[in-house]
Amino acid sequence: MIRKHLPAIHVAHHKNTMNLPVEAMPIPAKVCIAMVQHIGAPCKPVVKVGDSVKVGQVIGDSEAFVSAPIHASVSGKVAKIERKMTLQGQHDETITIIPDKLQEVYEGVQPPVIESRADFLKAVRASGLVGLGGAAFPTHVKFNPKNIDEVDTLIVNGAECEPYITVDYRRMLDEPQKVINGCLAVMKWMDLKKCFIGVESNKPKAIKALEEAAKDYPEIEVITLQAKYPQGAERVLIYETTGKVMGPGKLPADVGVVVSNVTSIATLQEYLETGMPLVAKNLTVDGNAVRTPKNLRVPIGTVISDVVDYCGGYRRIPKKLIMGGPMMGRAIYDDGHSILKNNNAILVFDEKASEQPKATDCIRCGRCVEACPMNLMPTELARAVDAKNVDALVKRRVGLCMECGSCSYVCPAKRQLSLINRLGKAIVAEGGKKA
Repeated sequence: MIRKHLPAIHVAHHKNTMNLPVEAMPIPAKVCIAMVQHIGAPCKPVVKVGDSVKVGQVIGDSEAFVSAPIHASVSGKVAKIERKMTLQGQHDETITIIPDKLQEVYEGVQPPVIESRADFLKAVRASGLVGLGGAAFPTHVKFNPKNIDEVDTLIVNGAECEPYITVDYRRMLDEPQKVINGCLAVMKWMDLKKCFIGVESNKPKAIKALEEAAKDYPEIEVITLQAKYPQGAERVLIYETTGKVMGPGKLPADVGVVVSNVTSIATLQEYLETGMPLVAKNLTVDGNAVRTPKNLRVPIGTVISDVVDYCGGYRRIPKKLIMGGPMMGRAIYDDGHSILKNNNAILVFDEKASEQPKATDCIRCGRCVEACPMNLMPTELARAVDAKNVDALVKRRVGLCMECGSCSYVCPAKRQLSLINRLGKAIVAEGGKKA
């Protein structure tokens, strides 16, 4: 069924790799595993230079609640522990491991024994799982809301509305039963009564595969979403599947739901079955500057240049390199960075494809307002940013902006409205107020 929908836009899908199964990349010559892999407190190394490590062994952890352990993705020897600049402009520790190519599994890797919700949450944390759709929020925290007794619904995000990216689609198509089993496990231990899996209508094979896998479970419903952007945004997905509105300053649990990415759910099920934590990542490699686009499974910490080399290298001089999708992904300044837990794509574009048109004056056409799924007024927010007016930014609800890029995409003046909203949030934070 197709549910009622919020304002959205049509973007070119460019799902060039949707018919390519995920291919395992060989173990690289080195992995560089950052201790910042999630929202929250960074991890600290628990190994030292010269130590031998095995696949699945904890190499970084933190006592902070909003954090998740980090594991060795290869077996081998710790060669370096150094402070390196992250994509956020901070300097944090990175562990470099030289693989022995044996991929020996750590002795402690065993399926968890779960007899209670507390055991389940402990297992989710031990898995190292974070939001794999891009948010990187520690999953054990998400699954442990303060008002758990008021939460009754699991919403699984299978929309994958960003252009180019197809690894969630391949997961649903190739491993639908693992997705369903993961949903059942979460529902069991969180005592949830209903599950909605939202998938865009342009993925009929995935919808059919999930419906077939879920046919004996009436508590799980596959919802066909309109193929518009940004259907996968949390607030949008909640509304599209349940009709509930998550207001300003609210969390999903406040409207009785918990939301998780489809690959996160499948990865959790893998951990429950095998005990192997999150050590590898499926990602789409695409763009007009890479020679052979692929869907790959790579060890976490693999250097991006090695990933591109495995895809045949650059066919044109790269001008823009993006971690994630073109709408909400992060442009990075070189290919020496390594794959993180929440990377779901590496996109490479040449100069022509990366060219930014020159911005001109706003003509007050209102297209940005019509496109905003949160019903914001980007032009008014831009005016408040120019004036550094904190009160106006708060009044205009800049904190509701998801930075989905819809306003920038439709703007005929080519103004970077989404980026302006991000600056607005920073101005509010500097002013000491809640956005």
